[in-house]
Amino acid sequence: MIDSIGTTRRARRGMLREWRLHALSVFSLAVAFVCLGAALLVLTNLKALEDRWAHAGRVSVYLKDNAPAQDVESLKVVLAQLPNVTGVRYVSSGQARADFAVQEDASKGQLAGLPVEAFPASLELEVRPDVGDAELADTVAKLKMLPAVDDVETYQAWTERLSRLIRGGVAAASLLALVVFAAVLAVVGSTIRLALQRRRTEVEVLRLVGATDRFIKGPFLVEGSAQGAVGASCAIALLAALFFLVRGRLDAELAMLVGVEPQFLPWWGAAGMILTGTLLGMIAATFGLRRLVTV
Repeated sequence: MIDSIGTTRRARRGMLREWRLHALSVFSLAVAFVCLGAALLVLTNLKALEDRWAHAGRVSVYLKDNAPAQDVESLKVVLAQLPNVTGVRYVSSGQARADFAVQEDASKGQLAGLPVEAFPASLELEVRPDVGDAELADTVAKLKMLPAVDDVETYQAWTERLSRLIRGGVAAASLLALVVFAAVLAVVGSTIRLALQRRRTEVEVLRLVGATDRFIKGPFLVEGSAQGAVGASCAIALLAALFFLVRGRLDAELAMLVGVEPQFLPWWGAAGMILTGTLLGMIAATFGLRRLVTV
């Protein structure tokens, strides 16, 4: 315990003496982690969007323009009795135009000028979230055969495209992570080697008085870990500031457009970045000391 406290104190004194060198290293690491964190932030929100639409539990049954009102009412009653359907709402052409006008306030005048016929009437179904894709596809196929039905939209195609986009994003983020890890190892390793060169006299004196390699290397390992942790923490703080600044201006529009509010990295994601930075900093410091301090 005493040895750990002494190592930390010596590391702190060394970082204060070489604060310009360490500050430049932390800045470089923060830039690298900002790139990685931004990619993870995008993937986090894309995943939330995929979950939202995959379990939206919504089916839009668009009706033909000449569908008799009696047939529409009978269809509504039948659909409400299906075991997988929890609710049915009829949306007339006029109501559809009004809903679009409310959602797209900026273009309300243009939408209000469109004829009512441009907005098809529909039956909006609320489906249980646990309904399987095969079962839902079978229900859709049966609905399309009804004479009053023009088309059925389940939003599954959108979800599948979003899933492919997320898989591509994961691959890109993995490649970016490798680049960031290599950058952290290179930056911290170079910084530790420079710090050790500048303290060459101190290291030689410690050797003369009988200090062990572990005693000599300890502060440098702490410095490397601190650089990685501080760099990742600064990156998260910068990302958080930018995220909440942008969300404060676009939150309402985005939430209305995609149906989900933008969210920041989960706590375990931020903690994982800091832990990764700490471990990488220690590993980089270890490699940086191999040629200059005898193991």
